Amino acid sequence: MTDQLPVAIIGGGPIGLLTALGLHRYGIDCQVFEEDGSLSLDTKAGTILTRTLEIFDRYQVIGPVLAGAMRLDEIGEIDRATNTASNGVHTDLLAGETRYPFAVNIPQHHLEPILAQALESKSPGTIAMHHRLVGFTQDATGVDLQLQTPEGQVTRRCRYLLACDGGRSFVRESLGISVEGMTLAERYMLVDLEVDLDVEHQRDYPYLAYFGDPTEWMILVRQPHCWRFLFPLPADAPEPTAQEMAERALRFIGEVSDMRILGSNVYAVHHRVAKTWQDGRIFLMGDAAHLITPMWALGLNTGALDASNLPWRIAYVERGWAAQSLLDGYATEQAPVAVEGSGEMAEEARANMERRRGTLDAMTGGAWGVAMTRGLLGVRLDLTGQGDWSMVMHGHEPVPVRVGDRIPDMPVFTSQGRQYLHDLATEGFIGLWFTDLRRNPIIAADTQPGLRHFAVSRWDAPFNQSLRPRAIFDPGESVATRLGVATNTCMLVRPDGHIAYIGPFDPRSDHDPLTECYRRIVGA
Repeated sequence: MTDQLPVAIIGGGPIGLLTALGLHRYGIDCQVFEEDGSLSLDTKAGTILTRTLEIFDRYQVIGPVLAGAMRLDEIGEIDRATNTASNGVHTDLLAGETRYPFAVNIPQHHLEPILAQALESKSPGTIAMHHRLVGFTQDATGVDLQLQTPEGQVTRRCRYLLACDGGRSFVRESLGISVEGMTLAERYMLVDLEVDLDVEHQRDYPYLAYFGDPTEWMILVRQPHCWRFLFPLPADAPEPTAQEMAERALRFIGEVSDMRILGSNVYAVHHRVAKTWQDGRIFLMGDAAHLITPMWALGLNTGALDASNLPWRIAYVERGWAAQSLLDGYATEQAPVAVEGSGEMAEEARANMERRRGTLDAMTGGAWGVAMTRGLLGVRLDLTGQGDWSMVMHGHEPVPVRVGDRIPDMPVFTSQGRQYLHDLATEGFIGLWFTDLRRNPIIAADTQPGLRHFAVSRWDAPFNQSLRPRAIFDPGESVATRLGVATNTCMLVRPDGHIAYIGPFDPRSDHDPLTECYRRIVGA
């Protein structure tokens, strides 16, 4: 795509960098403009959920992230008053759903350099530091940026402008987009302590644990280099010193020796969402679009869903595979997830930590459902515009998938050997035709750019069939059983792994419902 103007990303935080990695994955030239001279040094954001790990994998940065993080298969829920655990989240129950049945802890100021280094290694010069956006104008074909640099003001033209410039977004304010919601009177404070809770002072806490208490709750996070303690700070309370925060932590864990304070932070907490996320060729992403209470790790991880949804759309439009209208689906799908999904769930979690309400709906209905909700965010997107979406899953066992669900990332066997469903979909839409390959069924040909078709069967394709190169071997029909589909069912899967269509087909007919659905989606 070197003959096209680049996509401009304003803000070199984790969502801006992840979005840039996504665009690069799809072959779209981009430029990240960061106003500061260095990446974030703030002590904040610590847990990356399973769904975000899948996005890291799709954007080819999972290796270095895992190398720099602490992995965990349990999210603890502990009542401080009784010191008893209940309703914990066991992500190992997701082993049949994903290659990453765990979450990781990594502080933001460690994550950002990893993402930046990966981006620079793939596309040197993509990140421009000391570039502060001071103005912009757009027309029918692009956006002109005015940037302040150490050498003076410069103008750069881009294809699209993606605002990843945080909660005080200059782009959002310049567009006059209002923000709805509230800033909590209560603030949060955290302190990072270097202390031995494994050998000398054995505590055996889960690496991520929520200690609920009506008077003073706490979140404990095991980081690669320390233990992090996060507490509420009442609205009328003075800002404590780092030493006072450390002493508060000791009230939870007891007296220890050789404790060292590595850093602390006090910050405001918001539940605010932009009224609109798109203005022509300009899109709001991450905190610029939604500021979510950082409970249950729903802040950064909700922004990662934005970075999963938009890049493939831009790629399809820029490749000429889709109409501009494909871009409209980004805000339509993601805004409800942020406003009514992550935002309300985070507020419910905060209330639960303070023991102000009963058990959360997101923490009931079976251990598998809880793991799906808390680890994979249980996201079913509203692809039909009928309001049928959810961030909460229930059940003790896996349930059949529905339109809008993320397809489980199960192993399959193709002519290339063992692969995963998400890998097949990464390059574009895929059509899955669940059928009996012994009967030589009629399966759609790959006639549309950006759409490939595969026949899925427990019967391998005979050598005299033209379908053999496109056959997926499903031993014991394990994939079909998990998805809950019958023989002669077809399914359309998007590049972000979400299911766009499920329906029956006649293996003796050349009627192709998947290509019809695909053409409607891309506006062809």
